Amino acid sequence: MRLDSYTLGTYHPGASYWKQLLWYFLGSPLVENRWLPTSAFKVWILRSFGAQIGQKVRIKPGVRVKFPWRLIIGDFVWIGEDTWIDNLAPVTIESHVCLSQGVYLCTGNHDWNHPDFKLMTAPIHIQESSWIAAKCVIGPGVIIGRGAVLTLGGVTGRSLEPMMIYAGNPAQAVKKRKL
Repeated sequence: MRLDSYTLGTYHPGASYWKQLLWYFLGSPLVENRWLPTSAFKVWILRSFGAQIGQKVRIKPGVRVKFPWRLIIGDFVWIGEDTWIDNLAPVTIESHVCLSQGVYLCTGNHDWNHPDFKLMTAPIHIQESSWIAAKCVIGPGVIIGRGAVLTLGGVTGRSLEPMMIYAGNPAQAVKKRKL
C-alpha cells in the first residue's frame, strides 16, 4: 500500500470544519470528562452537536464520540466507562441497550487490497434490549439483533441474530437467550 497516495475520496465527516473544531476542542472534552459525572449535562452537549438522544440515557465518564451528528440513541440506554463510539458512519442504539465498559464501536476500516488504503465506512445498528458486555468490539456494517448479548471481550464483524448469546473472537453463537 502507498500511504503517501491516501485520500478521503468521497468521504465527508458530515459537518462543517468549524463545527468539527468546536466539537473536538469543547464538546468532546466535556463529554469525555471524568470530573463531570452527570449524564444530563453530557446528553445536553451531545444533543447540542446534533445527536438524537432519548430519555433517561446514562453516560459514564470517559465515553468518546467521534461525530455526535451521526449518533442516534433511544430511551433508557446505558453507556459504560471508556466506551468509544468511533462513528465515521451513523450509529443507532435503540432503547434499553447496555454498552458496558470499554466497548468499541468501529464504523470505518481500510481496504487492504487497495493500493491507496481506501477508507470504507458502514453504519452500526444495535437493536432494542441488547447487551454488549465489557471490552467488546463491533465492526462496520454490523446489526446486533433485538435482545442479543455479546459476552465479555467478544469481537464481531458480522451481524448477530436476535435473542442469541455470542462469545469469543470471532463471536460465535453459544445459546438462545431466555427472558
